[in-house]
Amino acid sequence: MDKVSPLRRGLILNLFLEWKMESCDLIIVGGGPAGSSLAWKLKDLGLDVLIMDKSSFPRDKVCAGWVTPSVFKTLQIDPAEYGKNRELQPITGFRTGMIGRSEILTEYGKTVSYGIRRSEFDHYLLERSGARLRLGEPVKTIFRQDSHWIINESFKAPIVIGAGGHFCPVSRLINPDNGNNNVSAVIAKEIEFEMDEREQRECRVRPDIPELYFCDDLKGYGWCFRKGKYLNIGLGRQDKEGVSRHVESFSRLLMRQGKVSHIPAKFKGHAYMLYPPASRNLLEDGVMLIGDAAGLAHPKSGEGIRPAIESGLMAADVIVAAGGNYNKDKLRPYTELLKKRLGGFNAGNALDMFPEYLKKQISRKAMTSKFFSRHILLDRWFLNSHQAPLSGSS
Repeated sequence: MDKVSPLRRGLILNLFLEWKMESCDLIIVGGGPAGSSLAWKLKDLGLDVLIMDKSSFPRDKVCAGWVTPSVFKTLQIDPAEYGKNRELQPITGFRTGMIGRSEILTEYGKTVSYGIRRSEFDHYLLERSGARLRLGEPVKTIFRQDSHWIINESFKAPIVIGAGGHFCPVSRLINPDNGNNNVSAVIAKEIEFEMDEREQRECRVRPDIPELYFCDDLKGYGWCFRKGKYLNIGLGRQDKEGVSRHVESFSRLLMRQGKVSHIPAKFKGHAYMLYPPASRNLLEDGVMLIGDAAGLAHPKSGEGIRPAIESGLMAADVIVAAGGNYNKDKLRPYTELLKKRLGGFNAGNALDMFPEYLKKQISRKAMTSKFFSRHILLDRWFLNSHQAPLSGSS
């Protein structure tokens, strides 16, 4: 039998790999709201879009789980239709304050937001995206060959989108330190569980009035959201130390106050970055980051669903305008669109000029103000009611 030279053997192997690879116009790594919204906006343009995700859907997602009516409008979703077979809890007000201190009830008399279950919401968006799906398949290898990206030696595309959250492998590719130097990272722990009939009767959290309570040092807040028979409790902080301690203390307080009668012990952890993503590169040739992979969560509330969805839609506009030429200069308008849309997030914190003890006193006083709670804390920071919905149409 004739021996095959190493060079010839390499050529044969490359030809075999090329033959077995699936080609597409766009690969999105991450099937959450950012990735599925991008695919949805592109689906009527004839592009072959592939979404990969390491999880199978529906899947649990650590998140308080609420979206404003503007999100439904942007995505052209009828809330009544969506809520027929899924949890959709109208929110008409909030109870706010500092943890363990006086509370303020703000009621709007209309629906200003909706409580959703992320397992249902994300699955719904993914199914209607129109993309080819490869679920339960993590990214193991990714490299550039000529003008294409090769993932897992099985998929090839001229552009790849990182939409896989804080630890997205595409983000790690163009940000080797994964933005670990960014001090605005949030660590959150959350649990969402189904209450039995007794727990539902004993729960004193109103379904239409979620509760938000800020930590004494102002580095985070806890929440308690009731969605039908489900209860979501969690806490997020802008530091890595003592999160579990704060979660345990907050849980004990809710129990002691009689708001809930039982909280399961096992909370799930999550991390994400706040906007602006100072230490995170969002673009390279043939690469874009969207959603939590780009670090776009609102710096005051930590809310990430709306900016994730909007970043996916803005990325779609830039991809279409690039006309198949995905070099970094052609993709750069994406960062300008983000700045234009999210620029208000970049305003400096006026409290930073004060010493820590005075900052706490000012904040505690503000939290007892009905005007501040409604017009600043809720309307501006949590509901973004000053910002019109982004157009989702192509």
